[in-house]
Amino acid sequence: MIGQNPIFIPGPTNIPDQLRNAMNVQSSDHRAPDFVEIFAPVLKDLKKIFKTKTAKTIIFPASGTGGWEAAIANTLSVGDKVLIARYGMFSHRWIDLCQRHGLEVEIIECEWGTGAPADLFAQRLEQDKNHEIKAVLVTHNETATGVKSDIGKTRQAIDSANHPALLYVDCVSSLASMDFQMDKWSVDIAISGSQKGFMLTAGLAILAVSPKAIEIGRSANLPRTFFDFTDMLIANKNGGFPYTPPLQLIHGLSAALKIINDEGLENVFTRHYRLAQGVREAAKAWNMKLCAKTPDLYSDSISAIYVPNGFNSDELTNLAYDKYNVSFGIGLGEMAGKAFRIGHLGALTDVMVLSGLATIEMAMTDLNYPIELGAGVSAAQEYFRNSTKIIKSEA
Repeated sequence: MIGQNPIFIPGPTNIPDQLRNAMNVQSSDHRAPDFVEIFAPVLKDLKKIFKTKTAKTIIFPASGTGGWEAAIANTLSVGDKVLIARYGMFSHRWIDLCQRHGLEVEIIECEWGTGAPADLFAQRLEQDKNHEIKAVLVTHNETATGVKSDIGKTRQAIDSANHPALLYVDCVSSLASMDFQMDKWSVDIAISGSQKGFMLTAGLAILAVSPKAIEIGRSANLPRTFFDFTDMLIANKNGGFPYTPPLQLIHGLSAALKIINDEGLENVFTRHYRLAQGVREAAKAWNMKLCAKTPDLYSDSISAIYVPNGFNSDELTNLAYDKYNVSFGIGLGEMAGKAFRIGHLGALTDVMVLSGLATIEMAMTDLNYPIELGAGVSAAQEYFRNSTKIIKSEA
């Protein structure tokens, strides 16, 4: 029997049949009125996911990395200074992207497993009396370490220094999985993608851009063509794209937003917390530590777990794939060989997560890990049995 096992990587995530079917549409005229009828509600409904009433939502045919590039290219100029902390592989890659674009990048080095250092941001911004720092860049959910940062505290740091810096947030692996409050946190640009919480294939960079960022961008001189906000917003106002859009993905995103709305956004967050906590209970039963240093940093979409000393996490994930045909996330950067990652976001249920835990336990046992077969699964089962599944729906 040939079947498709769930994947437990932090993205791309499992695609529900309903969304695969929604993307299985024939090509159509993207300048016809019926495209507008699909596309305009998508832009409007995305605002509910970002929790914004004031920002413009923008979609580019790209991944999250394209979203990063669009954010800086539309609002900054060559030689501008940005402030960013490096505490994982994806904050590191954002640094690299900024440097390649000729920005002056001031880096605060942090231990992997920690989050955005709001206190250090505040100190540095207070020192910047001439307001040379134009933007603060933060990764909300560091996918390499399973760390969730407090964006509200970063906003407080900027405000306490009375600093005009823009706040850019990478929420690629958190949006539509964990609570994100763009307006409350006064985020200027939020960047996400289609392949994680939205349960689609990679191919859409999904952004929300504040009026402040749009206005400042009018004088920015970094080159952009494909990623130009102005071109996109003008075309969007008339219901279209400045170039050929990814029609199938937009149909899929429309269906994904309906699924999320039908479940209720707060229920989506509750489900992700429950799945994450089940995985955390399993890790505890295995006597293994999370990369995230403290519970307030725990991500609800991805858990990075250290393997015991003397073991190689790459051997574990390779065996799980080769023998059981199940994918788990490898350790990235400083975590390579030291930790594996369990993605628990998107289209997942208690039962699916239990299957993943059972599989990784079998692989651990095959490699003579010091665990008792079934201990992690049992711990997760007890948690799932006794935890609340559903809250009042927003739908």
